Amino acid sequence: MTSSTLSWQELVPDEKRLLPLFSRALSTSTTGLESLQSRLLDAIDQLNKNPLCSLLLIKIEEHPSNVKALAQIVEQQLPQRLVDRWVYHSPAVHQFQLQKVVADHLESAVYYADWIESDQLFGYLSEQQGSWTPELGLLHQANGGTLILSTHCLLAQPLLWLRLKKFISEQRFSWLSPDPRKPLPIRLPDIPLAVDLILVGSRESLAEFSEIEPELHANAVYTEVEQTAEIISDQNIIDWASWVAVQADMLELPRPDAGFLLRLMREATRYTNELQRLPISSLWLHKQLGAAYAQGHRLTAQSLSQALTKQTWRESYLPEALQRDLAAPNSLLETKGSRVGQINGLSVLDLPGHPRPWGEPARISCLVHYGDGEINDVERKAELSGNIHAKGMMIIEAWLMAELELEQQLPFSASMVFEQSYAEVDGDSASLAELAVLISALSFKPIQQAFAVTGSVDQFGNVQPVGGLNEKIEGFYHLCQQQGLTGKQGVILPTRNCSHLSLSDEVIEAVKHQQFHLWPVSTVDQALQLLMSCPWTSENEEVSLLSIIQQRIDEAQQPTKPAAGFFSPLRWLKRD
Repeated sequence: MTSSTLSWQELVPDEKRLLPLFSRALSTSTTGLESLQSRLLDAIDQLNKNPLCSLLLIKIEEHPSNVKALAQIVEQQLPQRLVDRWVYHSPAVHQFQLQKVVADHLESAVYYADWIESDQLFGYLSEQQGSWTPELGLLHQANGGTLILSTHCLLAQPLLWLRLKKFISEQRFSWLSPDPRKPLPIRLPDIPLAVDLILVGSRESLAEFSEIEPELHANAVYTEVEQTAEIISDQNIIDWASWVAVQADMLELPRPDAGFLLRLMREATRYTNELQRLPISSLWLHKQLGAAYAQGHRLTAQSLSQALTKQTWRESYLPEALQRDLAAPNSLLETKGSRVGQINGLSVLDLPGHPRPWGEPARISCLVHYGDGEINDVERKAELSGNIHAKGMMIIEAWLMAELELEQQLPFSASMVFEQSYAEVDGDSASLAELAVLISALSFKPIQQAFAVTGSVDQFGNVQPVGGLNEKIEGFYHLCQQQGLTGKQGVILPTRNCSHLSLSDEVIEAVKHQQFHLWPVSTVDQALQLLMSCPWTSENEEVSLLSIIQQRIDEAQQPTKPAAGFFSPLRWLKRD
């Protein structure tokens, strides 16, 4: 029933399989977008081929580099065409005639702006020595092509959007005065207009747009720029690597080598928290490429590793200060020996303004006493826990009641608390640790303090996956490292979380040299066996945790008089 530890090879990508795939990707000229952003490409194709649709809505992270990358994709996908231009000819002072300039070359005619003002979009009239000249705007440049604008920008300028909507729907541009109280000093002929409009924005801004323009939103083509891609085949890996190489070329950076892609994949899985899902966010990738290039003007595994190490060091002042406090001699957190009713839980801190979360071990303790069967969650009663944490407590209480199969209420009460916790605790990722410490307090079986535990429990005793796993493991490793590695310390984690592991180099090295261990478990029974070296149940007549608890409950329900001549209902709690 006991779980085996994970080997260090299971914590790193399969180099023998991946390096040939990366080499193939670097030797091809494909962009990988056909599989990575297939929904986006189909939406662009629909905008191009459907004559009755001129509006495309795209959900995207609103950042200038993302809008620029999207504009490049649109430009690559749309066919080049002959785009006629309209210009003004002035035969006399203050007289203007519209003149068509027939195109003599093919162009994509894709224009974009992440923020724009009225003069930049619609143009303006400039005056020099009493003579007025129309200065054309971005809308005129995009005439006959495609214009990409930010939804947030238009929502922040209602008049700008109303005029743009009018011009596009009427397929005609009219010069209007910015101030309705002041007419234009000259009259200019209207310009025929044919523009496909792409509005990009966050989910919130698109939701606001749908409330303001429900009909337009309902009849527009909608899609999303995906932020991650599922990697389930060799071709998916090649496409992802090709996309990385193309992005480096677009930024005019050196071509990455296969080693860089291998190291980047480790960082990518850490970003997504899933081995079979990699980020395809231009913003994320550009950050990694720029940081690696700054380390030696090359894109290699060494340059990226150095960049990531420096980044972690720059951002680690606060985590290191808190870790030193946890490992101080006056700290009650222990990573050696054994204790009854005490366990090392794991939490993740994510403070506002700090660029990344980090793991922090927490001591969870439990005491039991004769009572009415209530399990008191001190965090809940002190209003320091959320509803999800309370839900986890109810689940472990239900599982224990079902396992004990009692016909009446438990003859005990328990008090459980996160020691020295001064902020709100939420989530159910500590429910496995809380259940284990409760069983330890009931059975008087000590828990090995060399273990830390994370995992959620369902009502059937299955251990469910949790979030922030890498940070939690690294947080406990640093505590063990500062208190002294013994070769017996490690983390018990859900088996279903193994596909989320992407640990730091130092933790992988410690696992490799058997200084630190990872034990995946899929049931409560497996975790209890590891923590207390005693099975939860036993088909033979061996001692089990369940039988110990049942025996003590029987003794409590059938009390005897002690030698002093009076009855003590706490007799069942004796530790012999």
